[in-house]
Amino acid sequence: MKSIVKRLLGGVAALALCAAAHAADPYPQKPITLIVPWAAGGSTDILARVLSEHLTRSLGQPVIVDNKPGASGNIGSAMVARAKPDGYTLLVGSMSTHAMNPALMSNMPFRGVEDFTPLGLLAYVTNTMVVHPSVPAQNLKELITYAKANPGKLAYASAGPGSTNT
Repeated sequence: MKSIVKRLLGGVAALALCAAAHAADPYPQKPITLIVPWAAGGSTDILARVLSEHLTRSLGQPVIVDNKPGASGNIGSAMVARAKPDGYTLLVGSMSTHAMNPALMSNMPFRGVEDFTPLGLLAYVTNTMVVHPSVPAQNLKELITYAKANPGKLAYASAGPGSTNT
């Protein structure tokens, strides 16, 4: 897993350096902001912080992670969509922000494909579901059956509508 992350980070850094090589002025000339449209501590944030460290070393400028959570990732994503397209404001996007939200929400503050230029794939993140041992379910089908038979008895946590763990 560690070697895969290193290869992905190396690829992203290489993309950034290739873009810099074609620019009139050397890139970057100032710190870069890496927007994470989710709260600190989640998988997207952790990956962004690892990426930030590698890019800071590779590019010679600070890459600052800035968490802008809310609205199922739309607040931070909209900020990047409206930012000057100069390469100094980047987004760690996700399936939620660019595929699920447009399918679920009729009034999006940005266009998921047209307003962004992808630089590379950072990671595949696997979601898991866990339940307390007192819940009599051994798989998802049994959990759904139990929840339907016992309305109001179960509670769950979610990052919100449009998130991959909703």
